[in-house]
Amino acid sequence: MTVITLVQGDITRQHADAIVNAANSSLLGGGGVDGAIHRRGGPAILEECRALRASRYGKGLPTGRAVATTAGELDARWVIHTVGPVWSATEDRSDLLASCYRESLRVADELGARTVAFPAVSTGVYRWPMRDAARIAVETVRNTPTAVEEARFVLFDEQAYAAFARQAG
Repeated sequence: MTVITLVQGDITRQHADAIVNAANSSLLGGGGVDGAIHRRGGPAILEECRALRASRYGKGLPTGRAVATTAGELDARWVIHTVGPVWSATEDRSDLLASCYRESLRVADELGARTVAFPAVSTGVYRWPMRDAARIAVETVRNTPTAVEEARFVLFDEQAYAAFARQAG
């Protein structure tokens, strides 16, 4: 059974087998978590992302999917990049957000990762309401069969931590 833990802090400072990146579909870096992971992880991550774009993902990584690269200089073996959906008041995209967590766990299992650090996917510039994002994240990780032993949610601030703590019970 996967143990869910919560940490308030900087995901790029975590020691884990895999760190999940809330990437954009280009895989070429961006703002928020994505930019921080690319900056701290160094050029090796971007190099592998460019290779993925040149081979399998010419049009970018689709929303809800996940793919792994090296973790470069991060204290992890791999970065699992996943593209979260942009929140919409008129269209339910919850299944795509849940897919980010399921697909990240699937990739982690393929890699043999036992500890995985997750950010709150889609809650930054993609504007997903934190409370709902926490519910989807925790429920999905709890209900997804995986060999991952620890799923660690690394929350940037007190509000995010509190929202996830309410869901994790």
